[in-house]
Amino acid sequence: MSSPSKRRDMDVMKLMMSDYKVEPINDGINEFNVDFHGPKDSLYEGGVWKVHVELPDAYPYKSPSIGFMNKIYHPNVDEGSGSVCLDVINQSWSPMFDLLNIFETFLPQLLLYPNPSDPLNGDAASLMLRDKQQYEQKVKEYCERFAKENIANASAEESSDEDVSDGNGVASSDDDVAGHVDP
Repeated sequence: MSSPSKRRDMDVMKLMMSDYKVEPINDGINEFNVDFHGPKDSLYEGGVWKVHVELPDAYPYKSPSIGFMNKIYHPNVDEGSGSVCLDVINQSWSPMFDLLNIFETFLPQLLLYPNPSDPLNGDAASLMLRDKQQYEQKVKEYCERFAKENIANASAEESSDEDVSDGNGVASSDDDVAGHVDP
C-alpha cells in the first residue's frame, strides 16, 4: 500500500490533469481552489464556483475539507462560510474515494438532489419546501449574480465595473465571496 503523501500527490495530479482548473495556494499541494461547473440540466447549469480544498495530513484516510468560495443558494451549503453538508465527505469518507469523486460525483449529486431535511442554509431549505418555484428562481438569481463572472475569467478590476445592485440601488461587491472553509 502506498503512503498517504504519495496518494495525495497522485490524487492532486489526477485532478490537475482532468478538465478542472486547479489553483494551488502558497505553492503547496495541501490547499488549492478548483473551478467547479454546475451540472448540466440543473438549476446550477452555467454557473462556475471556486471550491476551496484543504487536504489533511492523514488524507486519504481522513476526508478533505471543501467549501464554496463564491455564494451558492442551496439547502446543504452554508451561505456565509460555503461549508458543505455532505455525508460522504463529512461522515462516511473512505480511502477508496479520491478528489475526482468529489468533483465528478459528490458535488454534482449534491446540487442535483438537495436535502432540505438536513440543512446548513435553513432559509433555502424552508423556501424549497414552501415554494419550489420561488426557490428555483432564487437559485438562478444567485447563479447569475455570484457564479457567472468566473466563466469569462474576468479579472477583479473588470468585474468591479459590473457590480450587481443589492436591490436598494447600491452596488455591492463585498458579497461575492462567501468566506473560508472551516478547518
